Amino acid sequence: MADHEHDLALVGEATDRLLTAVAKLPEPALAEASRLPGWTRGHVLAHLARNADALVNVLAGRPMYADGPVRDADIERDAPRPLAVHLADLRDSSRRFLEAAAAPGDLSRTVTLRNGVTDRASRVPFRRLIEVELHHVDLGIGYGLADLPAEFTDREIGFLARRFSGHPGVPPLLLAAEDGREWRTGGTDGPRLRVSGPAPALLGWLAGRNAAAALDTGGSPVPALPPL
Repeated sequence: MADHEHDLALVGEATDRLLTAVAKLPEPALAEASRLPGWTRGHVLAHLARNADALVNVLAGRPMYADGPVRDADIERDAPRPLAVHLADLRDSSRRFLEAAAAPGDLSRTVTLRNGVTDRASRVPFRRLIEVELHHVDLGIGYGLADLPAEFTDREIGFLARRFSGHPGVPPLLLAAEDGREWRTGGTDGPRLRVSGPAPALLGWLAGRNAAAALDTGGSPVPALPPL
């Protein structure tokens, strides 16, 4: 319970940072390209709002999204909205998520996310935290990988290392942060390639955020990772 409550608090803090930063943008900035290929900043904000509602569905035992095309259409529909509408929608949808996640219930129950992925209900707040923090970076408005809270960076590297563990498309890897922390991931057949660098760069690379240039492999190419 303590971890769940802590994660809910972190989601609230991260959402407040995001809302404060977005509120300072000029209106035309929403139509400009984000750091995600093919998406404007408006697309990113629309996705964040709809993701909050989708996670409410997950907690209620409903499908996360009706289907992929509906999810994509909702984002396209909402992307061109004025800044004030984006802010209000993100604020309201985030409140709905926090209320649903804080409601009494069995936190050990299994919930189903997108594409059949399952997890414990207690971990849904951290999944929402990932969305808020990484998409804040994706907006390209001055919040970078190095600005992410250290606790989040550490936990997200661990989360992604577990996700890629045993993946047939990932070679055996030893991830080494500059402060001495290490994670093992990828396959088990063959020697492990050591990939070292600042923790934010390791996170960016694992999360597909083009941070490989800041990493050191001792002369070998930094492996390309499968999409998340």
